[in-house]
Amino acid sequence: MPLSNRVSIPVLAAALALAACNPKAEQPQAEATGPQEDVYARAGSAGAEWLTYGGTYDEQRHSSLKGIAPANVAQLGVAWTYDLNSNRGIEATPIVHDGVMYVTSSWSILHALDARTGQELWVYDPGADRSVGVDACCDVVNRGVAIKDGVLFLGVIDGRLEAIDAKSGKRIWSVQTVDRSKPYTVTGAPRVVKDMVLIGNGGAELGVRGYLSAYDVKSGKLVWRFYTVPNPKMQPDGAASDRIFASLANASWGRNGQWTKDGGGGTVWDSIVYDTQNDQIVFGVGNGSPWNAQLRDPDGRGDNLFLSSIVAVDADSGRYKWHFQTTPRDNWDYTATQTIILAELPLGENGAPRRVVMQAPKNGFFYVLDARSGQFLSGKGYVPQNWTTGLDANGRPVETATARPVSGSSLLLPGPQGGHNWHPMAYNPELKLAYIPAQELPQGYAPKSKADPRTKWNTGFGFEEGMTVDPLDPATLKGLRAAYKGRLIAWDPVRQEARWTVEQPTPSNGGVLSTASGLVFQGLVGGDLVAYDAATGKPLWRHNVKAGIAAPPVTYELDGEQYLAVASGWGGAYALSAGFLFDKAVQSNLGRVIAFKLGAQGSVPDHGLLPVRREPQAAAFGDPAMLQRGFVAYSRNCMVCHGPMAISSGVLPDLRWAPTTGDAEAWSDVVRHGSRASNGMVGFAKLLSPADSEAIRAYVVHQSLNAPDGK
Repeated sequence: MPLSNRVSIPVLAAALALAACNPKAEQPQAEATGPQEDVYARAGSAGAEWLTYGGTYDEQRHSSLKGIAPANVAQLGVAWTYDLNSNRGIEATPIVHDGVMYVTSSWSILHALDARTGQELWVYDPGADRSVGVDACCDVVNRGVAIKDGVLFLGVIDGRLEAIDAKSGKRIWSVQTVDRSKPYTVTGAPRVVKDMVLIGNGGAELGVRGYLSAYDVKSGKLVWRFYTVPNPKMQPDGAASDRIFASLANASWGRNGQWTKDGGGGTVWDSIVYDTQNDQIVFGVGNGSPWNAQLRDPDGRGDNLFLSSIVAVDADSGRYKWHFQTTPRDNWDYTATQTIILAELPLGENGAPRRVVMQAPKNGFFYVLDARSGQFLSGKGYVPQNWTTGLDANGRPVETATARPVSGSSLLLPGPQGGHNWHPMAYNPELKLAYIPAQELPQGYAPKSKADPRTKWNTGFGFEEGMTVDPLDPATLKGLRAAYKGRLIAWDPVRQEARWTVEQPTPSNGGVLSTASGLVFQGLVGGDLVAYDAATGKPLWRHNVKAGIAAPPVTYELDGEQYLAVASGWGGAYALSAGFLFDKAVQSNLGRVIAFKLGAQGSVPDHGLLPVRREPQAAAFGDPAMLQRGFVAYSRNCMVCHGPMAISSGVLPDLRWAPTTGDAEAWSDVVRHGSRASNGMVGFAKLLSPADSEAIRAYVVHQSLNAPDGK
């Protein structure tokens, strides 16, 4: 296999959130008081308990429980609900052990609940400084915890990894895993492997160098670290990755360009899997920093290892074993951090079982690799693509002529939010079907010729290109909304084809759960939790939880009763950046955990939050040149949180109706000087001059006076 693979009005692909940490006063330390047994010894199949992020080490998100089945799923009712007290993004997979559910909410807050009743047992707040809300890609989310020997492991958004006593909720140890002078963040769930806890990080959009770290579960001491892109000076780091970079990966990069200043990206922000049979860690690597490869590595002609790759390392030492690069010399934010699933498929000699790695990353291809060697076995596009015409015999994408525009722009599918984003897919080993929460979000890419010092977002593309201050007419809005789609795909990884597909009205729907009874569960942006027949895709049951769902459901059993649970909470990258795609403004709601069981008669209460008053706060001001300046500055610095064209989706404040738009001094205090940093809105004085700030205000007022109906 070749080295490179083996040994429009665009929607901005991400939304921000995070920076520095100033923790609250030290919390009491604790000794572990929970049961001292390795719960992973019982994690061969997700049954009565949900012990790991993906249900099992293989991360199939497939439960062996059969109590809730196609014949009785219509009898599901609400057993209990629990308020998470946050109106930001909720993406957590709950862990359920010994009758207790552990679930995280935004800002990395950890909740322990009685899994039978939803009664709160304790809450642990790590004290993240809310001013960190500017350095995270996609909202201030957290995807969950790991557990071992009565200890929970929590990744905190400011870069900390903490051990928490599962019984008392008190902190045992805390270690900083990142350089706080750089815009790193942690939103992913840790994984426990043997006596180590593994954690990655995020921040490639703003300029960092990615890596995966393993820490001792008892002490928090670093055991090994594997970097995913070279040392900027091509020198050893004293890390597990040194040898492979010296012999292979360094040669795939040039010695100049933005990557030597900003780190190169390649963050390991989500998928981390332990392959027990091969005693290896398999993990996904993210995008380059900046995205634009010509700015990132202008002198290089290589593939920039290990960007957008699946990498396997020895579990004990972190030493390199193999890699497969899904998107050589990534140029589009086509991360390979999406769900990695291990399974046995009849792909061996004479149809014998073969252990494989499966992934449907952002670039739109479904890959099947040999788990032991990383050998490419097959790949096929699972969503429409126009950046490539397919894969060659070695699994390398064949790029189209317009995939890497040198000037002008190209409207590409998938866009940077991907054909499949972080939302976990699931796999049914009996039916041999993978269930992909897929989507279509085209995006225009207009490359910049040099780095832009006036924006914090480090992409190397101008997403404001082709856009103007003129409000969109209803026909254009309707056409744009029709171009963005969601779907649930039951994918046959052996035949590399869809068995069935369910079309959905919006992208970015929730993660997926499969059960041995023949059901597939998924939550939707509109708030419905839906059960489908796993073999046919026929919808069998749905229940609206009164808030959008992005998180994946889990299931567990207590006292002979099977429960289904999911966390609701409107937020995340799509929610922040795609407000203009919704027919009407989304009502802000608090996130919740909702648990269901057969025969339950409960209900999901209303939140009672008041709707936003859609009233302009100032008269129009500014000439066309000022409005254009404000539009460009807004698009470069504000759009990823507050929405393109200043149309918010309802997660963060809609600036068009903010009282500060009517007061230049109050506006500047917020925008430039960070008077609301405690709420996550830091000051942008280093990037925006007073004239820029006032021009943005003029543009936002202009948008408030020309708002589309309902938005």
